[in-house]
Amino acid sequence: MAVLINCKEVHLEYPAKLVLGGISLGVNSGDRIGVVGRNGDGKSSLLQVLAGILIPNSGEVTKRSDSTVGILQQSDDLIDTDTVESAVVGVQPKHTWATNRNTRSIIDSLLGDVPWNALVGELSGGQRRRVDLARLLIGSWDVLMLDEPTNHLDMQAITWLAEHLKSRWTMGCGALLVVTHDRWFLDEVCEGMWEVHDGLVESFEGGFSAYIQQRVERDELARKVEQKRRNMARKELAWLARGAQARSTKPKFRVQAAQDLIANEPPVHNPIELKKAAMTRLGKQVVDLKGVKVAFVCGENVLNGIDWIIGPGDRIGILGDNGAGKSTLLQVITGSLAPTSGEVRIGASVRFGYLSQRLDELESLADDRVREVLSECKAYYLVDGKNLSPAQLLERMGFERSHLNSRICDLSGGQKRRLQLLFTLLKEPNVLILDEPGNDMDTDMLAVMEDLLDSWPGTIILVSHDRYLTERVTDDQFALLDGRLRHVPGGVDEYLRLLNDRKSTISRQSDSNRQSVGSGQSGKQAAKQDNVAVASANIDSHQLRKQISSIERKLHTLQDKDSKLTQEMHEADPSDFQHLIVLGERQRELRGQIEQLEQEWLEKSELL
Repeated sequence: MAVLINCKEVHLEYPAKLVLGGISLGVNSGDRIGVVGRNGDGKSSLLQVLAGILIPNSGEVTKRSDSTVGILQQSDDLIDTDTVESAVVGVQPKHTWATNRNTRSIIDSLLGDVPWNALVGELSGGQRRRVDLARLLIGSWDVLMLDEPTNHLDMQAITWLAEHLKSRWTMGCGALLVVTHDRWFLDEVCEGMWEVHDGLVESFEGGFSAYIQQRVERDELARKVEQKRRNMARKELAWLARGAQARSTKPKFRVQAAQDLIANEPPVHNPIELKKAAMTRLGKQVVDLKGVKVAFVCGENVLNGIDWIIGPGDRIGILGDNGAGKSTLLQVITGSLAPTSGEVRIGASVRFGYLSQRLDELESLADDRVREVLSECKAYYLVDGKNLSPAQLLERMGFERSHLNSRICDLSGGQKRRLQLLFTLLKEPNVLILDEPGNDMDTDMLAVMEDLLDSWPGTIILVSHDRYLTERVTDDQFALLDGRLRHVPGGVDEYLRLLNDRKSTISRQSDSNRQSVGSGQSGKQAAKQDNVAVASANIDSHQLRKQISSIERKLHTLQDKDSKLTQEMHEADPSDFQHLIVLGERQRELRGQIEQLEQEWLEKSELL
C-alpha cells in the first residue's frame, strides 16, 4: 500500500480560531475516505492543505513525486468566456474525447441538459457546478478530493456518481477524499471516515453507519469516564465536608451497555400517534387535488392531471429530476399558484409553513440581532411534552448562547439555514413544506433537524435530493414523472428503477422510429394503434385507482376491528379459555383477510 500524501504535525490557525492543531495523517492508495464534521470546523481547509492549495502555519505536507491530485472546491476557477466544451475537454479534438467511453458517460450523465456551445458565464449556478465536476472527473488522478460533490445533483445523478467513484479505480489503486452531508452517499462510497473537530482529525473504519456506531461507543466511554471523575469529586467533597464518615460510603451507579440502549430506543416516530395528534389540529381535510394541470406559456404541461389527497399527519417525500415540476407542485399545494385547470381544495384549519431553498425570509432581518427577532415570538412552546423557550430551541438547533447577540447577516450559511427552519416552526404551522432543507447543513445538524421533526404532529411534505434525509423523515414517497404523480411504495430504489425503465423505453422507441422512416402508411397505422393503447391505459389506470381506494377503505375497517379485538382479548377473563379460543380464531381469520387485501393492494399499485 503506497503512501500518496503524508502530513506531519500540521498546524493551521486563523485569527481567534484553531483549525488544525498539529495533526499527522496519511492518504494511501486504495483509501476511500469520507470527511465529516460541523460547519466551520475545517473540513474544506483540510482538503486544501492536503492538496497543497493552503499553506499551514507549521508542519509538513509531502506528496509522492509521480502522483497527481485533483480537487473539486466549493467555488470554481472556470473562465466565464469559455464554452462548456472548452471548459470540460479543453483543446482535445472531438474525435479524441468522443471515442472515450468513460468521457462520454460522464458528459451524458452530468451535462445532458447543458448546451455544449453555451458560455460558462451564462450558466446557472447548478449547471456551472456540474461543468466543474465533469471537467474534474474526465481527468486521470491518483488522488481525487471532492468538496460537496452532490450539490445541485438530482438523485439519479448522485446514484450515477456513486457508481462511477466505486468503479473508477481497480481495487487498491487511487484514493478518494469526499466532504459531503449526503449520508447515503458516504455509506455507498466510503470505506473509512475522518471526523474533523476542535483542531483534531479522528479516523474511523467503515462508512457513515459504522462511523456513527463507533462515535456512539466513543461518546459512551467518555461519558463513563466523566461520570467516574464526577463521582470521585463528589466523594472527595463529602470527605472534606463531613470528615472520616464519608470513607464508609461508596457511590453506586449503573451504566447500560450501548447495545441495550439501542434495543430500548423507541421508533423514531410513531405514525399512529402523530396522525391522531394531527387530526385534532387539522381536521379531516388538508389538501385535495383533482385533475390538476399546469401549463407553461408554450402550452407544454408541467403537471398533467394530478389527483391527490393529502391527509392529516401524512409524511410525504416528493421525488423527481431537476425541472420535473416539484417546486410548481408545492406552489399549487399552498395556493400560491393557480392551476391551468382542475381543482385544489385546502382545509379551513390549514396553516402552511414553507421552508424555501433560498434565504429570502431572512433578508429583511439581516441587520437584526438573533435575540431581537426571538423576542417577538411566544415565550414558550410545547415540544416533546416540555415547555421550551425560543432560546432553548435555538440551542437545540446547535447554537450557543453567544449567538443570541450576533446579527443575522454575520451568521454562516448553515446557521442561517437552521435559523430559517426554527423561525418556520415557531410560526406553529400544521402543514410543513420543506424544499431542500438539508442545504448547507452538516451531518450532525441534519440529525438534530430530523430529531426535531420526529415528534412534529403535522403534515410534512419534503422535497430533497438527499436520499438518507428523505427516507428518514418521510413515510411515503411519490415520484413526479412526465407531469404525473406516482406513488412508489418501494421508495427511492423503486423510483430509480422507474427512471431506468423509462430511459430504456425511450431508447427503444427512438430506434423503432428510425427504422420506420419512409413507411408512411404503416407509420400512421402504428400511431393510431398507439393512441388506442394510450386511451385504454388511461381507462385502466382510472379503474385501478378506484379499486385501490376501495381496498384502502376495507383495510382501515378491518384494522379497526383487529385493534378492538386485541383490546377485547386484553380485557377478557384469562381463566375463560373457551372465550379466548373463540377470540383468537376470529383474530386469525381477520388478519388473514388483512394480509390478502395488502397483497392485492401491492399488486394493483405495481400495475398502476
